[in-house]
Amino acid sequence: MQNMNIKDIAKIAGVAPSTVSRVLNNRSDVSEKTRGKILNIMEQYNYIPNNSARNLKIIDSNTIGVLVKGIYNPFFSRIIQSIEEKIAEQGYSMTLNYNYNDSNDIDTAIQLIKEKKLEGLVCLGGNFEHLDEQQIKSLNVPIVIASANIIDQKNKSMVSSVTIDNEKAAFEAVDYLCNLGHTQIGLITTGIADRSIGRLRIQGYKKALKKHNIRIDENLMEIGEYTFESGYEAMEHLLDKNLEITAVFATSDIMAIGAAKAALSRGLSIPEKISIIGFDGIEYTNYFHPALTTMRQPQEEIGYKSIEILFGLLKEEKKHQHVILKTELIQRKSCKRIKRITSY
Repeated sequence: MQNMNIKDIAKIAGVAPSTVSRVLNNRSDVSEKTRGKILNIMEQYNYIPNNSARNLKIIDSNTIGVLVKGIYNPFFSRIIQSIEEKIAEQGYSMTLNYNYNDSNDIDTAIQLIKEKKLEGLVCLGGNFEHLDEQQIKSLNVPIVIASANIIDQKNKSMVSSVTIDNEKAAFEAVDYLCNLGHTQIGLITTGIADRSIGRLRIQGYKKALKKHNIRIDENLMEIGEYTFESGYEAMEHLLDKNLEITAVFATSDIMAIGAAKAALSRGLSIPEKISIIGFDGIEYTNYFHPALTTMRQPQEEIGYKSIEILFGLLKEEKKHQHVILKTELIQRKSCKRIKRITSY
């Protein structure tokens, strides 16, 4: 075969061109099995590297990207920290990017990969319901979606994911409130349009109410965003309705903290007058007064597992994986048992 290039070798070996490049550059992040296979093919076809192409590859970024959806969210902080730690252990560097607008998340990810010449990408949050199969395949870099659900079965063959069972976790949070005797339970969430997270947590909320034969009242639901201010405003709207709410489930801790502040500003003590439970397990909840009950996500484990999967894909040792991690209800001082009033 004449004029062979890296892509030809990669095709014969059944690996990505970037893997062949790493072997040529004597990088350590390639399994010995894959390295031997590629070297044997090179020897078999008398492949002589093109120095100019090889030098061009050497100056690649050697960088893993992390793309965060939305404005700054403290929930992602520990995940990012654990990701950066594991990336550094592999001899790579990390570039952190935020997607603040409503543009298609996968388009933003693809553009970032091309612009930064990334070796791989971890996406924190976002909507990846509709993936472009041809675009993903053409990139030849692994993508791991963390803290976002991939609903379409077809999409699961193109990217990996690390997440939690959002519906189950929300169900357990609201079930806890119901077991404490609450029937008028407000919900502050991101809404049905947030298919990745919000929709599933709404389903968990409703499922718990149905289990306890509590009527679902749309007036008890307020839609917000992942900010303190949004949680505050949503609680204000709920309280203005005079629905005799005794508890509120907020689908993120920062919204729960905002909601708690709004309740306190109205003279409603927590939990004596109203119980509040959040979601995520961020550090702030332990230092709020009273300390907030929350459904904790394993933030460090999300980060570590995402990078473990990513480098497994980079080294051609593993195929795409979809990991669901466990959550834990952290009971603190913001929820109180009351005498149940039957809801019809």
